[in-house]
Amino acid sequence: NESAFTRPFQDNLAALMHEQAFMNHLPQQLFTGLNYVRKLGNVAAHNKVKPTAMEVLAALRYMHSFLGWLALSYSEDKISVPPFTEDIFQQKPEAFSGNGIYAEGKKEYKTDEPLASQTTDEASYKTKRSTVVPPKVPFTEAQTRKLFIDIMLREVGWDPSAPNVAEYELCGMPSKSGIGYADYVLWGDDGLPLAVVEAKHTSHDAAKGKRQAELYANCLEEKTGRRPLIFYTNGFETHFWDDTFYPPRTVYGIYTKDSMQRLVLRRNQRSVLSKMQPNKVIAGRYYQQEAISRVAEILEKKARKSLIVMATGAGKTRTAAALVDMLIKGGWVTRVLFLADRNALVRQAKNAFIEHLPHLTTTDLTKEKEDSSSRVVFSTYPTIMNRIDGERNEEGRYYSIGHFDLIIIDEAHRSVYQSYKAIFEYFDAILIGLTATPKSEIDRNTFELFGLEDYNPTYAYELDRAVKDEYLRPPKAVSVPLKFQREGIKYKELTEAEKEEYESTFRDEVTGEMPEEIDSAALNAWLFNKDTVDKVLAFLFERGLKVAGGDRLGKTIIFAKNHRHAIFIQERFDKMFPAWHGKFLRVIDNYEDYAQDLINKFSEKDREPHIAVSVDMLDTGIDIQEIVNLVFFKPVRSYAKFWQMIGRGTRLSPNLFGPGEDKQFFYIFDFCQNFEFFDVNPDGVKGSNQESLSSRLFKLCLRLAQSLAADVEHHSFREQLLDTCHAAIYSLNKDSFIVRMKLRYVTEFTERSRWDELSKSDILDIHKELVPLVMPEDEDEFGRRFDLLVLNMQLSLVEEGSIKKSYSEQIISIAQSLLKKLNIPMIMGKKELLQQIKQQEFWAEAGLHDLEKVRTEIRDLIRFLDAEKQKIVYTNFSDELKEVGEEREVVYTGNTKESYRAKIEKYINQNKQHITIQKLKSNMPITAAELEELERILFEGDSTNKKLLEQELGTEKPLGTFIRSIIGLDINAAKEAFSEFLGNGSLQPAQIHFINTLIDFLSRNGTIDKSMLIDSPFTDINDMGIYGVFTGEEVNKIFTILERIDNNARVA
Repeated sequence: NESAFTRPFQDNLAALMHEQAFMNHLPQQLFTGLNYVRKLGNVAAHNKVKPTAMEVLAALRYMHSFLGWLALSYSEDKISVPPFTEDIFQQKPEAFSGNGIYAEGKKEYKTDEPLASQTTDEASYKTKRSTVVPPKVPFTEAQTRKLFIDIMLREVGWDPSAPNVAEYELCGMPSKSGIGYADYVLWGDDGLPLAVVEAKHTSHDAAKGKRQAELYANCLEEKTGRRPLIFYTNGFETHFWDDTFYPPRTVYGIYTKDSMQRLVLRRNQRSVLSKMQPNKVIAGRYYQQEAISRVAEILEKKARKSLIVMATGAGKTRTAAALVDMLIKGGWVTRVLFLADRNALVRQAKNAFIEHLPHLTTTDLTKEKEDSSSRVVFSTYPTIMNRIDGERNEEGRYYSIGHFDLIIIDEAHRSVYQSYKAIFEYFDAILIGLTATPKSEIDRNTFELFGLEDYNPTYAYELDRAVKDEYLRPPKAVSVPLKFQREGIKYKELTEAEKEEYESTFRDEVTGEMPEEIDSAALNAWLFNKDTVDKVLAFLFERGLKVAGGDRLGKTIIFAKNHRHAIFIQERFDKMFPAWHGKFLRVIDNYEDYAQDLINKFSEKDREPHIAVSVDMLDTGIDIQEIVNLVFFKPVRSYAKFWQMIGRGTRLSPNLFGPGEDKQFFYIFDFCQNFEFFDVNPDGVKGSNQESLSSRLFKLCLRLAQSLAADVEHHSFREQLLDTCHAAIYSLNKDSFIVRMKLRYVTEFTERSRWDELSKSDILDIHKELVPLVMPEDEDEFGRRFDLLVLNMQLSLVEEGSIKKSYSEQIISIAQSLLKKLNIPMIMGKKELLQQIKQQEFWAEAGLHDLEKVRTEIRDLIRFLDAEKQKIVYTNFSDELKEVGEEREVVYTGNTKESYRAKIEKYINQNKQHITIQKLKSNMPITAAELEELERILFEGDSTNKKLLEQELGTEKPLGTFIRSIIGLDINAAKEAFSEFLGNGSLQPAQIHFINTLIDFLSRNGTIDKSMLIDSPFTDINDMGIYGVFTGEEVNKIFTILERIDNNARVA
């Protein structure tokens, strides 16, 4: 009878119970009980260990409470619910056969009668339900805790009701009687104890049970001769202590019997690693041996995390295989998980392990199911996350916390930390990270994940050292100055025939206007010029390294900007070289269904294709030693990614050019000034820590509610906002391993009353522990983006006293666009409201409730709006190849000493209140006198110091721009710079999202190169970046705003 209930995509019991509307209707204590019943049902149906009579009785008590509430809430008659009594179980089933209630229950409804006529008016049920007082919880806190710890044990195959498990009596305790009762003792098949579990009150710190558990372990060891593993828990936090080897550590559950047995046996089987030799056949180079020895040293010191930095091509996977071999042989690990971020890298790693360790059974989780014999399991991060929650066997959850003894992370970096940290926290395993990123460029979060000091990995072997040792080959870079790529296309510089083509292509059919030039950033984003690509290919064939006696271009990767660009390169190549039948050059990207087959062919020395045009797919992790040419036909702004791409060419290739003629170097042809960019910006561009839309909505909702705390007039609206926040936490799936890891906070804030008076500490806890768990309320991303817009308007009204014009203009624009689509019935039904909100008068008087009405009435219509797209243009203007500079040696030195630039950065960060620095941050123009004064302070009157900085920056980067890049741009100043654009344009949600992303970027980086607008994070919004979201005229307006911002960092 509840119309608010919707059937979820998955209609299993867990999904149905966690449906948001259902959870909102059900009192918390009843949901807790129902969830217990569901879990017990899963145990009964799927696990080898079945529930006890007492646990079944507990489930019946919970069901009695729920059904009583259901009857009181929905019965047409006034009824009373009798108390639960166990006496009823003594009666025979026949005693109920004539019962009036039973007889009523057998009444059949007419199947052809409409459902509405069989039910009472829904509103009357809602009114009745709201007056029903939820029944008291049928158990005390201690009983509830025991029930749920019992379930936690059952879910990993333990039977808490088995003999000698619960409340096990022990002698030898330091008390008057000398007797104690261990909460749980878990036994092995040999009749000896594997673990003791001590449970404490949920309101107490779990560590309070540490000493008591240790004493029980002493007693068990004295009694049986085996020291058990130690667990102590309060139901929310669990600590594990194998005090024969490791200090205590936090874990997220209890080990299975199999995992405990392995740990106990390992005590006597574990070898001294320092006395073992890694297999030199697998990893025989000195640095590989040294890396393994460093990790072994760390492990023997009882540390469980290591990070190895090793240049691309130096043999990270070989090193990992040799390390796994040694740890398995030494009795340290039994089962290994190897994680990579792409399927191709998973396959590559698995193949390498099969080659080096053929005796070990391996599984690729992206393709197959793991079996008990698997020793090394390979997976992507999303795959293992789904398997943790989704895979079960007769013992319960298949991937328990102790399933793996060792986890290896291939290419550990910040995005892994941000998105998948929960995996490494859930599994209680040794953790080893591998990365080719130079150690000075590794994000601090990555070092934190491995418990290391910043820039101090366990072991590092970088490119400069590898080249010096002649284990890798260095690149030689050539910067190729194609005019259009650098300067754009200027109408006045074209020939008369080209001007005619330009006019017919770019003149607006309605206004007759025509841009005087096309910015270089448009090249290969939406404008594709034939001659530009032809000249790139011609240069490659003229200067690229050749093989087969100089008759064939060597293996080459062209890094393209996007898929359309890649296809265009292929089309031009086939036009230029038809004799190669379209097989010499192939596109390898995510659009190609058989990309792996092409990669395999490209990997073979003399097999076609010989040129691979890649969009992201070959940027990292592909090991092809014959590669001798890399073409950078796209701008790159991540320094770490830049060096990973360069790493595609570093591998040795003996006899590549003939007998005894080895590969000595490889070429990089840079058509997009990447080397010049990193000369000026040695750190690259700071990456975006993008927060999910759901998280942003939740935080805004909570902030608005807090802002209304003292507003009596809007008390009910505040309650509604808090209800929304509470519902988001209440509806979290408690069976998800990620949610379980935060169960203390989830349980605490599942109580609705807990939200009424939140302290600053509460807000911090909610932001840190709960916000990352929040899931989307619905799948309508367009509607949720509209929610975000309206929430920002409401917050502006509450905190600033008025609605920002830029916000109201956006909604007016949306209303005008929707009114053009009245042929859609849903939009036609909201015509009157849409006509109201497109008027400026509406916004002059609009209050919170008006805005909320706009949000709820209009949000479902946003998906009908059309996204504006930039037209794709193909041209054939003659490009110009200017004078090519000298080849430059490129070897990363890995120098982590504090440069003079770093010292200047430090001073600027410590003196952010200086008036000139403040003006730079606030986007205010600066004068020559102000900049001179700041220079005097920074360089202390020493011109040598200024030269030192200029050497590191490059003279092209002004001091004001440099300072702005350190301190960023004030976010309000950035918003103000775009306020007129946002206010006057009729922007769609995707366009608003793009501008907000740009503002966020500027707030962190201070300035932006226009070419970045067709790179990540802007290509995350549209593959064509800015050109896929805005019209040409709008793009020019944005460029003008960015030029103003940049000019304000220069002398006025």
